[in-house]
Amino acid sequence: MFFVTGTDTDSGKTLVSTALLTAFNREAARIGAVNLSLGVKPVASGCETTELGLRNSDALKLISASSLKLRYEQVNPISFEPAIAPHIAAKQLGVNLSPEAILAKLDRQAFAQADFCLIEGAGGWRLPLGDGRYLSELVQQLNLPVILVVGMKLGCLNHALLTQEAILADGLTVAGWVANCIDPSMSVFDENLASLKEMMTSPFLGCIPHLKQADAEHAAHFIDIQALLMK
Repeated sequence: MFFVTGTDTDSGKTLVSTALLTAFNREAARIGAVNLSLGVKPVASGCETTELGLRNSDALKLISASSLKLRYEQVNPISFEPAIAPHIAAKQLGVNLSPEAILAKLDRQAFAQADFCLIEGAGGWRLPLGDGRYLSELVQQLNLPVILVVGMKLGCLNHALLTQEAILADGLTVAGWVANCIDPSMSVFDENLASLKEMMTSPFLGCIPHLKQADAEHAAHFIDIQALLMK
């Protein structure tokens, strides 16, 4: 099981998470193994009201890319309609958003059925939960290795290094990082990527270019799933 975080809110966590799940599914099919994959989104803001209840587009994409099919509430147990910081939405609704409250809503028995499980965070590493608590505390309690998604844009070097530094300072490991090109006009892209490869101390898992069709099937071609599975 891995936790997926990003250098920023729009770094591409869901694209990378679904690409990782798709790459794992392809590898399992290649070797003829019946290995199950699962993507989970414990906390999500910006949900749509439907006849079935609140639904988050990122969580639905994770469900689509997962070979282990769970109920929506098992994948996304805490959802908020407004597209605002979760701790603000939780305060408005009187919802307990502590790491312990989130942990209690995770169906870890169901998650254990998966051979490859990703828990996708919200926002960046230090996502506030209110009352001085952070989502990173949940990852510490679960003691999960972290996959870092670097949104490739101006400033990404600082964001990537600081995020990696914070994860390590929290006593966790960075299982690997993925570069995701979110700014197609980023200057000296190759030079920035080379700098990251030189300065980051965790394994490089791939670089997803700016895709005209940014979906899991296309993005998975740029993921080195073996580099992750061999850890």
